[in-house]
Amino acid sequence: MNQDELKTLVAQLLREIAPETEPAVKASEYHPTVVVDERHGNPTDTGAVLEDISEIDLRKQYLVENPKDAAKFMALKTKTPARLGVGRAGPRYKTVTALRFRADHAAAQDSVFSEVPESFAKENGLVPVKTMCKDKDEYLTRPDLGRKFDEETAKTIAAALPKAPKVQLVIGDGLSSAAIEANAMDCAKAIEQGLKTYGISLGKTLYVQYCRVGAGDAVGDITDCEVVCVLVGERPGLVTAESMSAYITYKPHAGISESARTVVSNIHKQGTQAVEAGAHIASLLHTILEKRASGVALLREAGA
Repeated sequence: MNQDELKTLVAQLLREIAPETEPAVKASEYHPTVVVDERHGNPTDTGAVLEDISEIDLRKQYLVENPKDAAKFMALKTKTPARLGVGRAGPRYKTVTALRFRADHAAAQDSVFSEVPESFAKENGLVPVKTMCKDKDEYLTRPDLGRKFDEETAKTIAAALPKAPKVQLVIGDGLSSAAIEANAMDCAKAIEQGLKTYGISLGKTLYVQYCRVGAGDAVGDITDCEVVCVLVGERPGLVTAESMSAYITYKPHAGISESARTVVSNIHKQGTQAVEAGAHIASLLHTILEKRASGVALLREAGA
């Protein structure tokens, strides 16, 4: 029996064991999930739009069946977007919980790998520059290059920004482009307005692509600013992909200790609102200039 005859025999046996009228369990053909018009055999569009599951407010979603005290638990849930009271389907998560987890994870990945639009800096009157990272992949794998500028970029920064300003504001994409698009400019405007009340004016704001927090130290070396404030997109989590932080450093320079930074974190719509955070940052900047210290040194000055 040759190979072709053997194949024919196997196919015949399979047909006898599993007739075509019975559905295949494995290796079945793929059929897209669409409504099919049986009269014409073509998919039809029902016009229905699926609900965006990511729009559900986790603080208000309570899925436990027959709870003992739902009102008390709901009062706790309003204080956090953590996944509490998700219920269960047998030993597993409910479908809506599993899908929301996947949706939030996808949003976090998208935010890390996507780019802030090229038009962002121009539309907002920012000075655009880039660190030594040539692309997003290098930015993610070489954090050290995200803290440095090449010689040509350093000259561009020096020419565009005032020399020795009291406060230099820097906006960097960081690990979340979504955070910068959602929060950066509202926060920056609130900082500028807040500083005006203390008689402190801001010069031009720098926008840094592929930015790590340490890029602010390099800006300090170039401009000799007294304080640098870096607004940067934070690593996204499953609660939000739009969280931004402000890193404030007195007398910034390359190699300065991380403990010398004062940080305002969780700036997003479910945390501290951008405008509110900006007002607080302006107050912090004023205090840091008065005390001539930031980070741990500032806490010591305050007697904490």
